[in-house]
Amino acid sequence: MSGRAGTRLLAVLPSVAAAFMLALLAVPLLALVLSTPPGDLIDGLRHPLALSALRLSLLTTSISLGLTLLLGTPLAWWMARHQGPAERIAAALVQLPIVVPPAVSGLALLLAFGRRGLLGPLLDRAGLALPFTTAAVVLAELFVSSPFYVQSAVAAFRRLDEDLLWAARSLGAGPARRFFRVALPLSRPGVVTGAALSWARALGEFGATLMFAGNLQGRTQTLPLAIYSALETDLRPAKALSILLVAVALVVLGVLGRGTVLEAVRARA
Repeated sequence: MSGRAGTRLLAVLPSVAAAFMLALLAVPLLALVLSTPPGDLIDGLRHPLALSALRLSLLTTSISLGLTLLLGTPLAWWMARHQGPAERIAAALVQLPIVVPPAVSGLALLLAFGRRGLLGPLLDRAGLALPFTTAAVVLAELFVSSPFYVQSAVAAFRRLDEDLLWAARSLGAGPARRFFRVALPLSRPGVVTGAALSWARALGEFGATLMFAGNLQGRTQTLPLAIYSALETDLRPAKALSILLVAVALVVLGVLGRGTVLEAVRARA
């Protein structure tokens, strides 16, 4: 009897552990939503603190995403097409901002681009001051979010069928034409997935922005920083902005799921 009970217990334990894990993930989010009546949600989103942070976040994340696409796509293509020590060093540099704590990233940016930093004198002679400006927010978001795009784009480019590229080359297509007419369209699901991940990471960036750009309303105060500030004065905008970020995360997950489906369809074609 005890042996049967032990067997049943072992059979049930994985399900109990899985349910506990799901509850641990779901309960805080449910508490956030259930504790915010619709009226408080609307009032919180209308709060001046929320409106200015929302405008700034949309501006800075759009710029950082544009820079990520502009600078990260050539890097990802080069990494996908080359193997060797240089590529491994580049891959390590791309991966570091993902695992380095955000506070460390902010301090590193400050020591690199601050007035007394490594490049500070050069920037000062050019009349540029980056720390505690909107440009610093963009740079911090770019630093922490671009690796997500680059890694996803590299993986997508490496899955390309080499025969298609050789066929395009044999038909007289140059490197640029092969990239824009063959490689990029075929890699679109992975590129879109990386862009969505990068934008979501930039939108949620907190630590590096706080260290490098500060928390100045209307100038450097993004959505996560506005939530942090609102906790000291009015909880309504803090909860409203938190729900907004959760909703954005759900949309990003939907985009990622769509990208996965497209990749699966392409693999079967």
